Amino acid sequence: MDGKMLARVGAIAFVAVAITATAIEITRKEEPAERWSTGAPLAAPADPLRDELFRCQALGEAGPRDPACRRAWAENRQRFLAPGARPAERLPAPTPPDQPAQPAPAATTEAQ
Repeated sequence: MDGKMLARVGAIAFVAVAITATAIEITRKEEPAERWSTGAPLAAPADPLRDELFRCQALGEAGPRDPACRRAWAENRQRFLAPGARPAERLPAPTPPDQPAQPAPAATTEAQ
């Protein structure tokens, strides 16, 4: 096979692939566009602590001297660091380094 023949075969193969892709695209059914959600709720419930933290943030350097801001930050730390604050469905309880992690036992139903 010489170079001209190889170029012709390559061109024919390229055109065949292009025609096939066009035919597939034309025969594909039009699907309605999906609406993407941001994952955030449309209306977040009012949280007075959150509003107070935003106010304290806007105070700038005066925030640490404001007693209301100190109470808000203490409440925020309490919420964040509370023993029950860890979402159990997302984060497993930490295991000590000397014990290997074990899977949770499967729940069994007993017939009585």
